[in-house]
Amino acid sequence: MITFKTNLGDIKIELDFDKAPITAKNFQQYAQDGFYNGTIFHRVIKGFMAQGGGFEPGMAEKDSREPIQNEASNGLSNKRGTLAMARTQDPHSASAQFFINLVDNDFLDFKNESVQGWGYCVFGEVTEGMDVVDKMTLVDTGRMGFHDDVPKDEIIIQETIVE
Repeated sequence: MITFKTNLGDIKIELDFDKAPITAKNFQQYAQDGFYNGTIFHRVIKGFMAQGGGFEPGMAEKDSREPIQNEASNGLSNKRGTLAMARTQDPHSASAQFFINLVDNDFLDFKNESVQGWGYCVFGEVTEGMDVVDKMTLVDTGRMGFHDDVPKDEIIIQETIVE
């Protein structure tokens, strides 16, 4: 169990080490190392997802470890309340950034091993605190530099607790 203590409240997360062992272990290691402490949810799109884990206040990007293998073919679906790894167009580029699905986003699920079909690996779910995640969608967002949908009032992960 991992708890993110944010300035909006606590979010408790359970990881799925059975279906996404590489991804869950990677996320847990970042959490244990304190990597997420002081990071922000830098992209929030109402009716879609809230993304965090890669930027500090002011949109300063953090250096992450090497990318991991995409485990999106694990049978888990991008349903409301699940956590999935964020990545670039390269299916195997996920490192530290993640997102929480605000609704069922089945179109993000694995379809096949093509660039368009790989999908986004679900590796955990919010077990408590979806009300906190939903509060994120009430914050006004805008453009900051090259980034859209950035909360104008920063949503900060103040502390990460790994149990």
